[in-house]
Amino acid sequence: MLMYVFINVLYLIAGYFWADWRNWKKYYPTVLFLIIGDFLYNFLLYNKTMWLFHDLILPNHTLITLFTMTVSYSVTVLIYLGRFPQGWKKRSLWFLLWFGVYTVVEYINNKLGFITYHNGWNIWWSAVITGIIFLILPIHHKRPLIAWAISLLIVISLLNHFDVKISEMK
Repeated sequence: MLMYVFINVLYLIAGYFWADWRNWKKYYPTVLFLIIGDFLYNFLLYNKTMWLFHDLILPNHTLITLFTMTVSYSVTVLIYLGRFPQGWKKRSLWFLLWFGVYTVVEYINNKLGFITYHNGWNIWWSAVITGIIFLILPIHHKRPLIAWAISLLIVISLLNHFDVKISEMK
């Protein structure tokens, strides 16, 4: 099965119906913020990966990641922030919906062998990071420097927790 092609097609369909394409420029910095985060993971942990994507059509983790960054991340931000509700109760439900979708999709992909975990990473760590991502996206949208500062602290904490040494980096 071509899992990541299938998932990204679903995101494109969702984006067609629900993304705020009219205001894409307003969300573009946050799309780049999300993509840069993934690029940093792939660059900093090139020699000590925490997870790898596998697919039957896309030949390697790098191409799967680039495809996901381009399609899924862009559409996610345009829907998530473009329809971000008012009020804490609605925002909490919106967060839980997106957190749930991303976590369930990853869980299924792991069970089917389309994502494997390494070096102490697991679905629980992915769930934590997914939660952080969906909490930080609206922060970045309104106050980017605060989001960058929070992200830097999280990255340093994760590198420390998983004992990633600078000498292990490419």
